[in-house]
Amino acid sequence: MKPGVERTIGRLLRSVHAGERHLTCRDPRIAAAPASILLTSPAFADGSSIPTRHAGSGVGDNISPALAWASIPEETAELVLIVQDPDAPLLRPVTHLIAMGLAPSNGSLPEGALAPRAGSSVAFGLGSFGRVGYAGPRPVRGHGLHRYVFQMFALDHPLSFPVTPTLAAVVSAMARTVLSRGMLTGTYERT
Repeated sequence: MKPGVERTIGRLLRSVHAGERHLTCRDPRIAAAPASILLTSPAFADGSSIPTRHAGSGVGDNISPALAWASIPEETAELVLIVQDPDAPLLRPVTHLIAMGLAPSNGSLPEGALAPRAGSSVAFGLGSFGRVGYAGPRPVRGHGLHRYVFQMFALDHPLSFPVTPTLAAVVSAMARTVLSRGMLTGTYERT
């Protein structure tokens, strides 16, 4: 789509947002877990702009940012990371990543680790538009500032799926197994 056309559409849809109420961390089966995980990135501070290096294909390099976590409950068997954009002009947030099987003891992930070809033991779910692995920010031009919510969940047992799961399947499997959760929010805008 030509930038001018995309910008016009973005401006027309400026008041349309999926909304925070549809984020995974707001699901009533998960929301009761304490928000005690400290999730950080050396690439951006909570609430600040995500560098273009980590933006999606066609906008940036689509490389997942390095992440670090602390205050994980001792009995955690597995960590799950879900990245969503609640400002997308859709009915539900765009899911940019579902990563499972993160080892709680690692304490961090290096830059680029959330790509299927990265060779790690991370398992991936199906994000929006059938994407597997990290898909960086790529909001509609002219739509305004979008938030990208990195949500980490500590589970009391590991998840297992016979096929690559959807977000609904992952959330259903996580229901009532979340010991703790944490969030890191970055922003991105295309004018």
